[in-house]
Amino acid sequence: MRTAQALLGLAVSAWVHLVGGTLAIAVLATATLAQAPHLPLNTLNDVIAALRECWTPPPIDQSRAGMQITVQMSFRRNGELFGQPRITFESGGASDDERLAYRIAVAKMLKRCAPLPFTDALGNAIAGRPFTMRLIDNRKLKQAENIP
Repeated sequence: MRTAQALLGLAVSAWVHLVGGTLAIAVLATATLAQAPHLPLNTLNDVIAALRECWTPPPIDQSRAGMQITVQMSFRRNGELFGQPRITFESGGASDDERLAYRIAVAKMLKRCAPLPFTDALGNAIAGRPFTMRLIDNRKLKQAENIP
């Protein structure tokens, strides 16, 4: 069942780039129903979609328009996180409380999603490779565009 906000037509967009052997994923944050994936993931697009489904940005009152946060992580063959994810970038000008809210949202996303249900083929292909995922919260920006 979808949340009321998802029914309003808010969507999450993702871009994938291979940068120096690192898979970089950028996800625009919106309010979708966050849940761990159930079907086996067989492609990079499946992984992106699964991570996207698990992302829930902080509540509006704890967020910042246009906030960006980047997390780097790796996975084992079985879909478990390999090592500790680390934050590699946060938007300048964000308060300590805003940064903390986004760090908590990233941690919750990874807790909800991991372990990801990789197929053997995908697990063998991406095991140990660093993923860099950039999350962009544009919810307030979209709301401002809709004001006449």
